[in-house]
Amino acid sequence: MRIYAISDIHGCLQELEEALSFIDISSEDTKLIFLGDYIHGPNSYGVLDKIIKLQEKYGTEKVIALMGNHENDVIEGRDCIDSKYHEEDIEYIRWMKKLPLYYATKEQIFCHAGIEEEAEDLWKLGTEDYTFIEKFPASLGAFYMDIIAGHVGTYQIAGDREFHDIYYDGYSHYYIDGTVLHSGKLPVLLVDTKTRTYYSVTKDGKKKIVPYEKK
Repeated sequence: MRIYAISDIHGCLQELEEALSFIDISSEDTKLIFLGDYIHGPNSYGVLDKIIKLQEKYGTEKVIALMGNHENDVIEGRDCIDSKYHEEDIEYIRWMKKLPLYYATKEQIFCHAGIEEEAEDLWKLGTEDYTFIEKFPASLGAFYMDIIAGHVGTYQIAGDREFHDIYYDGYSHYYIDGTVLHSGKLPVLLVDTKTRTYYSVTKDGKKKIVPYEKK
């Protein structure tokens, strides 16, 4: 199985379209997982429409959209999709309410922000909803499964304002929020679940991800 992951799109439809051009979703052994925070940017409705249409075309088991903290803020009435509430928002909010908090394979956990790692193999029961979508700071180090998340900009995790690519800590954590609103970059991560190998995918092809090393 090949699983692609994209996170923290924040209304950047052009960057999303470019990222999707690197992915063949139609392949039988392929899934695409969006890790949340689709809104609050230049074209939030365009991004939502794109993801919803992909799910309608390929199914929600093949194109999986997870909950982010920005979607949760809209659901709970703390924010709007755009600058103000629109009548059609009710349909988008209905879709947001159905978004799961995580997706897991035997060896990977995909979520927006993180899990309660101290719960170990009981992480599903031990992680509160808030943690899945709001965990901060980002966890590093070894866990018995690999965790793929967004939420925290990789430049912040790396301590390098020029870094907006996929951050791998060398153990169990892959962070993929490239802070697209500032960097114009929307990282695409590919997992080959058969070999448990992780790649960064760009217009130039795929490249195996290695632990981040500060320059």
